Amino acid sequence: MSLIEDLNWRYATKKMNGNIVPQEKLEYILEAARLAPSSSGLQPYQIFVISNKDLQEKIKPIAFDQSQIIDASHIMIFAAWDGYTLEKIEKVFNKTMEERGLPNDTMDAYKNQLWSMYEPLGQEWQANHAAKQTYISLGMAMAAAAEQKVDATPMEGFIPPQLDQLLGLDKLGLKSSLILALGYREEANDWLVKMKKVRTPKEEFITEIK
Repeated sequence: MSLIEDLNWRYATKKMNGNIVPQEKLEYILEAARLAPSSSGLQPYQIFVISNKDLQEKIKPIAFDQSQIIDASHIMIFAAWDGYTLEKIEKVFNKTMEERGLPNDTMDAYKNQLWSMYEPLGQEWQANHAAKQTYISLGMAMAAAAEQKVDATPMEGFIPPQLDQLLGLDKLGLKSSLILALGYREEANDWLVKMKKVRTPKEEFITEIK
């Protein structure tokens, strides 16, 4: 099956049946998320995978009582850096140079240029920029889930400060930006499952400039 067919199959599942996603499928989805591109290759976020039902129950009211939180097999929490520092950037670049067998100072000019741009913009801008990177990873995870015939519901409907406090993300210098619920649709009780997928027509959505 092609990616386009997989994406036509998927939808924002509203009711999941509680069945467990096999570990090999979960690992495939997580690897797709890990391999996602990010600005300057910094990957300024982490993913927390939660399958503990007691914890999911605590997250549910923070997510406005959406049932996917507890009906899902797993929920993925995307948590972005709360800001950039020169030390964080250096750590990533040094790891990259080590993996590529290059001297640590190979990217010094680019590193310094990057920090000279980011630092004056302030922590709020930096946190927003880092959070945007999580959406790229989310997209990869959702496409991989569709390929594996695992339902995946992206969720922005939650209160980030409360989730950060519950999971201790604030102590790690992280801010939650997205939740992705993974599981399987319960067709009999999901009002959206049989609805036609509606998207903006191609001729209105895409403008080619030649």
